[in-house]
Amino acid sequence: MSEYIELDPNALSMKDKYKLLIGAIVPRPIAFVSTLSKEGVANLSPFSFFNGVSSDPPCLMISTTYRSSDGEKKDTARNIEATNEFVVNVVTEEIVGPMNQTSAEYAQDISEFKKAGLSQAPSKIIKAPRVAESPINLECKLYQTLNIGNPGPGSSILFIGEIVYYHIREDIYQDGRILTEKLKPVGRLAGTTYCPIREIFNIPRPIIEEADQVKSL
Repeated sequence: MSEYIELDPNALSMKDKYKLLIGAIVPRPIAFVSTLSKEGVANLSPFSFFNGVSSDPPCLMISTTYRSSDGEKKDTARNIEATNEFVVNVVTEEIVGPMNQTSAEYAQDISEFKKAGLSQAPSKIIKAPRVAESPINLECKLYQTLNIGNPGPGSSILFIGEIVYYHIREDIYQDGRILTEKLKPVGRLAGTTYCPIREIFNIPRPIIEEADQVKSL
């Protein structure tokens, strides 16, 4: 039997804790988040601390860390706090390059849409634009905010957004379902590594005996 390395987070540096976190939780879906500043500048940035949290109401969460360079809030966080809205655009193999370009720290008055060569598309309910090249856009209104840790490098702001409108490209949608093999999403791994979905397999849920089923009171 293999031996285990045991590590106490309290004895690790912030950098080492981060590396273990992103190396262990893989693959992570990528939220390509578009927002609009109070001045009307369209912002675009990727976040891999992202997932769904509820289906009724339909909600998702993204976590934005503070900038490691100066400990300040990222533009995405500032914009969500100012406008209470954002769009999550799904990252696919076709746009992974432009997505990576938007991860650079541009000034607040510069739109990452232009730097990455991506097109803005109008949303239906909110003012923040969608990424036209993404096959799925989820318009969100802010549902709840949770501050984690003390403001500064390593801590984060958790935003829960309620999905108020879906945009799904016709060719990846069938009978109420998203066709993953046609969507071709990309996941985030550790460091600068990513992963496509090349193989998909099904595992049927187990059937249990009646005596083992949860009984309603």
